[in-house]
Amino acid sequence: MKIAESVARAAGKHLMNRPASFTFTEKSSAVDFATQMDQQAEDLIVKQLLATRPDDGIIAEEGSAKESKSGITWVIDPLDGTVNYLYGLPGWNVSVAAKDKDGAVVGVVYAPSIDGFWTGVRGGGATYNGIKIKCNDPVELQKALLATGFAYDLNLRISQGETMAKLLPKIRDLRRNGAAAVDLCYVAMGVLDGYFESSLKEWDHAAGGLIATEAGAVVSGRGGGAPNTDLVVCAGPALHAQLLPLI
Repeated sequence: MKIAESVARAAGKHLMNRPASFTFTEKSSAVDFATQMDQQAEDLIVKQLLATRPDDGIIAEEGSAKESKSGITWVIDPLDGTVNYLYGLPGWNVSVAAKDKDGAVVGVVYAPSIDGFWTGVRGGGATYNGIKIKCNDPVELQKALLATGFAYDLNLRISQGETMAKLLPKIRDLRRNGAAAVDLCYVAMGVLDGYFESSLKEWDHAAGGLIATEAGAVVSGRGGGAPNTDLVVCAGPALHAQLLPLI
């Protein structure tokens, strides 16, 4: 946890020095891209991690990869919410998790633009800026404040729009904040009642998912199984059961 906190804070400090101009690397589509700051943050994190734990593995969004010799692998999103960062919107963050063969052991999400620092330790609970947190539960569907995100696949957005149309009349309201890790942490601390999104990658939900789980939320994929890229659903137990059939 000390290592995760150190590298997340270092990357967050670097990212707060937002450049006057950006260079772009297109990924899966024209709306899916990375900037030079994504890569710089990842390089900083990986260098510091391997200097301290050279036998650990690496899985990171911008391509850093290393097989683990120690049994521990770091799962890194150096800049979650790149579009928010580009436009100067808040909520972008640094997400760092460490996992073993049984899943995430520790997770840290640092969002310096909103002064948010979340931690989760497997079996040890979750915190926000050093204070223990718990998710909202039970929550009735009609009173639920939810958040979601939309896929980079433009064809998939059509079906997501159809899901929104069915869901909106049944809930309190919906938010689209733009950063998956923070949305998971918002559920963990009760700022949101639930969150769901498809097409996430492991680095999007590894740290935030552990934090939410340790705060009492259920984090699953479609049908209630393990989180996957098809769909991630996060909410307190009562609301989670109500959401699954609808999305």
